Amino acid sequence: MKHLFISLLLATSTSVFADVKTNTVSVPMRDGIKLATDIYRDDALQKAPVILMRTPYDRTKQKGAGERWAKAGYIFVAQDCRGTKESEGVMAPYNNEGQDGYDTIEWITRQPWCSGRVGMTGGSYVGAVQWQAAVENPPGLAAIAPRATWSSFYRNLYLGGAVRLALISNWLAGNTPKPEGAAPADMSEALLHLPLSDVDEAIGWPMPWLDAYLTHSEPTGFWTRLDLTPSLPDLRLPVLHVVGYYDFFSRESVGNFMIMQKQATDPETRRQQRLVLGPWDHGSIGKTKVADVEFGPDATVDDIALQLDWFDRYLKQDAAALAKPFPPVRYFSMGDNSWKDAQTWPPAGFTATSFYLHSDGKANTRQGNGRLTDKAPTSDQPADTFRADPANPTPSTPITETRPIKAAVWGPVDQGATEDRDDLLVYTSKPMTEPLTFAGNAEAKLHVSTDTPDADWAVKLIDVHPDGFAQNIARGILRGRYRDSLLEPELMQPGEVYEITVDLGPVAATIAKGHQLRVDISGADFPLYDRNPNTAEGIAGSKTAIANEQVHHKPGALSRIILPIK
Repeated sequence: MKHLFISLLLATSTSVFADVKTNTVSVPMRDGIKLATDIYRDDALQKAPVILMRTPYDRTKQKGAGERWAKAGYIFVAQDCRGTKESEGVMAPYNNEGQDGYDTIEWITRQPWCSGRVGMTGGSYVGAVQWQAAVENPPGLAAIAPRATWSSFYRNLYLGGAVRLALISNWLAGNTPKPEGAAPADMSEALLHLPLSDVDEAIGWPMPWLDAYLTHSEPTGFWTRLDLTPSLPDLRLPVLHVVGYYDFFSRESVGNFMIMQKQATDPETRRQQRLVLGPWDHGSIGKTKVADVEFGPDATVDDIALQLDWFDRYLKQDAAALAKPFPPVRYFSMGDNSWKDAQTWPPAGFTATSFYLHSDGKANTRQGNGRLTDKAPTSDQPADTFRADPANPTPSTPITETRPIKAAVWGPVDQGATEDRDDLLVYTSKPMTEPLTFAGNAEAKLHVSTDTPDADWAVKLIDVHPDGFAQNIARGILRGRYRDSLLEPELMQPGEVYEITVDLGPVAATIAKGHQLRVDISGADFPLYDRNPNTAEGIAGSKTAIANEQVHHKPGALSRIILPIK
């Protein structure tokens, strides 16, 4: 039975910022563990709705946000997650967040200063704990605003059977206790270590959670407890979903919105969903410059102001806020750098359109003869071949003196240097005579073969500017053995041609007049995704094999990119 001791155990400090008072208390969970919690209040408010942030990244860093929320007529509560900073217990990623979130919200609603309505805020880990609390159905939780996060932890870590290696290795290296005196090895070298099962030791110390995540490479029962997705349609909860195209959580956040808007059993809940989709990566939400691309002043978003509008509507139930119409979807179109409104995602009015791969069998590098057109091949064309060498994987981001392989980014950078590698196939359209606009979920349908029992196909969608700057705008990857099923992998037969689908995720862009549309295909996207050793030995294997991979494009085997075109 869910219950909670309601007494306030300990007030450890009090400070004042202007008219906002901060009080630090310890809040007990159902098992007696106490979590350090800061409460930001304007003394003039006798009772108000509450904004809760539960974070593993130090609650005391939220002072600025806490004061702003308090001055806006809310009580702001920031809490250290179990086992982090000043909270008791042991940190086990996501393991206790659902029940701890429930217990904290229940405690909040019993305080005399709480109006009885609670909202939650935060992104990434701090966004996921909102979903975890929500599916526990705590009394008083009236709205959430998760940014850039998941509802299925497996899909957080894996895409197409490949693991987001740099993401989870760096995160766990920074959040797993180190033995005294331990210093991390050079991450560029550690990420290349085989077997993959020992990558934590290669970094410098044991990381049990990393071992567990890598050992369970398929969405089996191991992941069930952290698969919240089946529970989302039963929620009665307004949700503000915010994410960027370049965020590794873009598919998850957009998917959460689509589920809530289209599948929620409560019709009112379907109408209480909003998606804001911008040109950002994980660390740049609301900013104008992302990696090497400046998206212009319109890309600026005040994230807290966005949430204030949301919570004024659903926590304060302010008449003016409730009367203000809001589009369910607001998305940023890259290229023309402007915001668009829509009723759904994907937006209506766009048609799935194929752009076909062509070549004379020599599409390697951007100097090759790979072509991209809206016309399908009408006669046989020789397949394109590239070598995927696990000892020299195609890098996610061009390697420079200031950006070593370990510093690969998800955001937009000039892909030109990588496109000079022979292990990359490059297909480029002619310069656009008219702008090409698309918005929705993009994918690649490829006909492929390899001479190894397994291989990867990594695909990037590129906007080539007139000056040659090759801006990545979408990417995806598929591990060959998972081409038909993540749960039932099947090895590839050498030389056999398979049709595969590579999900490129949500994207909206205009390829301007004079620009070119390009597709890059390789056998790796490292280290954003782990290398495929091409041997099918699994994470405990140390052997590698060079795969000679082919992409076929001819009648009966039409390889193409599918974009939702207006």
